[in-house]
Amino acid sequence: MEEDTESDYGDEGLDQFWKRRAIALAGVIGTIGFMVYACSGDDDGKRTVQNAAAVGTPSASASSAAPAVMPTVTVTATATTTAKPRKKDGDACDPKAMVLSLAPVKDVYRDGEQPQFRMTLVNTGERACTFDVGRDSVDLRVSSGTDRVWSARQCARDGSSIQLLRRGIPYTETITWDRRRGNDGCRGHREEAQPGTYVAKIKARGLKAPRQVFALR
Repeated sequence: MEEDTESDYGDEGLDQFWKRRAIALAGVIGTIGFMVYACSGDDDGKRTVQNAAAVGTPSASASSAAPAVMPTVTVTATATTTAKPRKKDGDACDPKAMVLSLAPVKDVYRDGEQPQFRMTLVNTGERACTFDVGRDSVDLRVSSGTDRVWSARQCARDGSSIQLLRRGIPYTETITWDRRRGNDGCRGHREEAQPGTYVAKIKARGLKAPRQVFALR
């Protein structure tokens, strides 16, 4: 009987035997390594896809919590101003540039004397201007307490008198009271004013002057 022992192969046979064993073992190890790599590659790919999906898709809670951004609308208002026409000589006087004053010629008038009052109007503007000094615009009133005694406008014969007033040159006019009460437009019989203390006041369009006190004897 022949025994199958390593000695039967000789030196050359032993080398071939171990080479075949090493090749077979390497094939088994390579197969196992490939299978492990394939499985791990699938897992990494799945994880990579899952991570990409997680990054690209916002969560429902984050979307609902994000505040809505509204557009800002800015409204700009443009004011349009119209330049005032420049004043020229002969235009109507600006009341703010006029100074009106009144002074009685005398403080006390004796029996039979008619009281007189001097009205002065001065233009302080830069240009000459026109002003109505007639009774339609200027009115001198005489009163005693609450009793309205006489009015220059009520007894006037002229209604309008336009005057050109130059800068700084006073316009002066003397207004006379006939010492009688004014009633019914100063027509018909008029009673004579009684002795006593009276007040004279003058008004123009937009202008006033301090009142003046005088007496009748």
